Amino acid sequence: MNTLWKSTPMRMALALVALFWVVSLLSLGGSYLVIRQSLEDAISADLEQNMAGFRAAPSAGALAALISAEAAATDPDERILSYLAPDGRHYGNALIARSNDGFRILRKNTGRAPSDETYLILSATLHGGQLSLATSLSRIGDLRETFVNILLLSLLPTMVIALGFGVLIARRSAQRLKAVEGTLDRLTRGDLSARTPVLSGWSDDISTIGTSVDRMAKAQQASVSALKQVSADIAHDLKTPIQRVAMLLRQLSGTPDLGPKAQVLAEKAAEETDGIVATFQSLLQIAQIEGGSPKARFQPVDLAALAQTFTEVYEPAAEDSQHQLVLELPKSGPTIVNGDKGLLGQVFANLIENALRHTPPGSRIDITIARTADQVKLTVADNGPGVPAEERLNVLRRLYRLEQSRTTPGNGLGLSLVSVIADLHDAKLELASNAPGLAVSLTFTATGPGAGAGKAD
Repeated sequence: MNTLWKSTPMRMALALVALFWVVSLLSLGGSYLVIRQSLEDAISADLEQNMAGFRAAPSAGALAALISAEAAATDPDERILSYLAPDGRHYGNALIARSNDGFRILRKNTGRAPSDETYLILSATLHGGQLSLATSLSRIGDLRETFVNILLLSLLPTMVIALGFGVLIARRSAQRLKAVEGTLDRLTRGDLSARTPVLSGWSDDISTIGTSVDRMAKAQQASVSALKQVSADIAHDLKTPIQRVAMLLRQLSGTPDLGPKAQVLAEKAAEETDGIVATFQSLLQIAQIEGGSPKARFQPVDLAALAQTFTEVYEPAAEDSQHQLVLELPKSGPTIVNGDKGLLGQVFANLIENALRHTPPGSRIDITIARTADQVKLTVADNGPGVPAEERLNVLRRLYRLEQSRTTPGNGLGLSLVSVIADLHDAKLELASNAPGLAVSLTFTATGPGAGAGKAD
């Protein structure tokens, strides 16, 4: 939910709702002020007109009689008429007196307690007496209450509805953006088959972006596929003639009348040719895994048994190079995964050979199989020079070799082949520091008895 509130569509929706709120408040406030001023002007004009009518009275007595007659029919809470005659007598429905801070209503002739009404008062001296006319401003209070009701019963529900609709649209847009982001993330991680899922709803800029991403991914996938096909074709076409060259060089090195120096050169050329053949073989194997359907040959494979087999196979080579191979297996529980036994054996071979080749004599190589509730993890770790963090993705590329590894045998395809086999088996491949050294781990989904049943040591 926090991600939704921080998303651009959500912020835009909130900004639009806030803008609507401010504009509505300003409009409502402006309308209230204009109408209030108009109402005050109308009340003031009405007082002036009434005052003009009373000015027409010919005498103080006539004015007093007129005030008394009209006051009898007028509610003082609405309108006050007050005339203080020259003889000191008061006429009207309320008594208004002037004070230092204006006018004050001293009493009302209603028998009720004084109210808190606010009045607009107009006063004048007529026929030697003081005439005061006042009109209640309760209509202005009613106007204010009306505008508050408009705010509460109209504007606030509108704002809530607008905000809800904005959240709905923002959530929908955020989901569509997340779908495009997920596709881009998969493409970034090398899955060129990733495509933007069908975006429901109306067509908009997000749909256009999704279509453009798909078009770019399709073109990139076609380009990479063509490049892989060219690599596979070259490897396939050159493998046989190079093997023939290697065979001819070995025949040449075995010629009896060949001089010692020439024989040494022929043997070195044959070894180099064997390396070229191995490189092409690895390229062909990668192409076959990526282009074929090896999953049809998948079957349950015991990784612990496979690890033990390959450890025993490479122990003599490790002893010859003064390396120490250490195998660690789970104490109990199956370590079964679904996969191709030959390809998984290739993983063990490549990782062990890679560790033997790139670590100095005396180094330790740990081969570990660990089992959890639903996973089996294979790790090959050494205490050699390791691989810098910034180079760990690069060493998975084909034919890529670190600068310090260029003087050692190899073709830069060992870890590339491991990466392809890991992808085929839906295993998570990780390269990490072993402090010191390199730790390469593959995490598989466990199958067979015990999968998901609990945790084993």
